[in-house]
Amino acid sequence: MKRFDNTCVAILGGTAGIGLAAARMFAAEGAKLAITGRNTDALREIAEELDAICIRSDIGILNDTENALNDTKEALGGIDVLFVNAGVGGFAMVPDVTPEFWDNIHTVNLRGAFFAIQKALPMMRDGGSIIITGSIGSMAAVPGNVAYAAAKAGLRAMARIVGKELLPRRIRVNMVSPGPTDTEIFKRDASDAEIQGMRDMLSSVVPIGRMGTSEEVARAVLFLASEEASFINGIDLCVDGGCIELG
Repeated sequence: MKRFDNTCVAILGGTAGIGLAAARMFAAEGAKLAITGRNTDALREIAEELDAICIRSDIGILNDTENALNDTKEALGGIDVLFVNAGVGGFAMVPDVTPEFWDNIHTVNLRGAFFAIQKALPMMRDGGSIIITGSIGSMAAVPGNVAYAAAKAGLRAMARIVGKELLPRRIRVNMVSPGPTDTEIFKRDASDAEIQGMRDMLSSVVPIGRMGTSEEVARAVLFLASEEASFINGIDLCVDGGCIELG
């Protein structure tokens, strides 16, 4: 028997990177999947590859999220595991942060994530699991990262309170906070030389000596979603090559 046989998993933000890696792993272990994202073409390909329910949705738009979750409930009957992975990044030094820049990051990473969880709770089965993608940026004082770090730190605080409130329903709430991870995000609109330069720079700040992979972070997500983590609740698991612990 596979770990996630007959388990209904909803992944919000599953068309690339960590979300897609987790979707493939959940599918390989027997899960029934509903996946959201903004890229229609990617969703179409993933639906065919993984036999998943794929729904176009922007987590920053509350009506999108509510509609996607309603479609998920109709298709799967309920949710056992909710993986809130959708997010956006952005760097700006303190003097350059505008209200628009701040709001864009917080609308997706904090506001969108909170209301997605709120809207999903009536659909979640007791004894289920919520995993949220955080970031070591919430703990590391990285210049230029003030808006993103504040959103992820707020997400971390929110997750602990949601986890406490859900104790009567036995729904565990945990976070996974990646360190520098080799995903598509930092490769967009960059030349091969720029990508390699960014890889070298990020690898140099990781004690283990390299960037992580989406699959390495996804394995932590599946662990926290599984019965193997049945006595783990309220943690923020850093999957970062030692950045926070050893840096």
